[in-house]
Amino acid sequence: MVYESVQSIIRQVARDIVLPHYQNLQLSDIKEKYPGDIVTVADRLSEDMLGQELGALIPAAAIVGEEASEHDPSVLEHLAADQTWIIDPIDGTGNFAAGKPPFGIIVALSEANETVAAWLYDPLKDRMCFAAKGQGAFINDKRMSVSQEPVSKPVAALATSYMTPHYRQKLLAAADGHYQIVDIPRCAAEQYPRLALGTNHISTFERTLPWDHAAGILFLNEAGGKAARWNGDAYRPADRKTGLLGASSPKLWDEAAERLGHVFSD
Repeated sequence: MVYESVQSIIRQVARDIVLPHYQNLQLSDIKEKYPGDIVTVADRLSEDMLGQELGALIPAAAIVGEEASEHDPSVLEHLAADQTWIIDPIDGTGNFAAGKPPFGIIVALSEANETVAAWLYDPLKDRMCFAAKGQGAFINDKRMSVSQEPVSKPVAALATSYMTPHYRQKLLAAADGHYQIVDIPRCAAEQYPRLALGTNHISTFERTLPWDHAAGILFLNEAGGKAARWNGDAYRPADRKTGLLGASSPKLWDEAAERLGHVFSD
């Protein structure tokens, strides 16, 4: 019942806050947190409402929101609590502020530093991705299972903007000729469904903040794909590590880890 209520809360926030601000922002509604990373008034309002409503569902749970943690980094200490709501009030804010898709709302529930439930919602498509640990992954209540068909030249979306030039060049060189390289959507709420649906087959990430990745990793893994650290370790929300590889099947993950993983070993 709690999990169903989360979907209702997310849809309400999208309907009441996010969509009314979409393509309706004033310049004063957009602020730069630091170069290349912005926040809008809709992000803050969305996080406030999500935190209030989710907090009422499980009063004992801690709440870690992207914007709250930006204001007060000590909020991140709650990521390893017994229960924690992890909130990205608008994922893909750059796209949202520019008045274009994709963007979404991401919520994860973790227990003792392990994600146990995940929601990734695209308000424009009304696409709700949901997963619960050991219970599978779903899109709009339809159970998801990744394709096991072989892929001759996998499609790779490589997020390299937070890499040093050295590692960026090495990664692109190692991938050259083996993958069809495509642009990233700059939105984890879109990237993880692309992997599960087979639109993309490989994704790499350098920055792995919990509000961006905790939900998507569970969703992809429960769908039968694989997302993990380059050495195969499971992702934990409270870890302060970087580097992540996602793939639409464990076989493709293993191949990509062998082909690309050496880039980060020096």
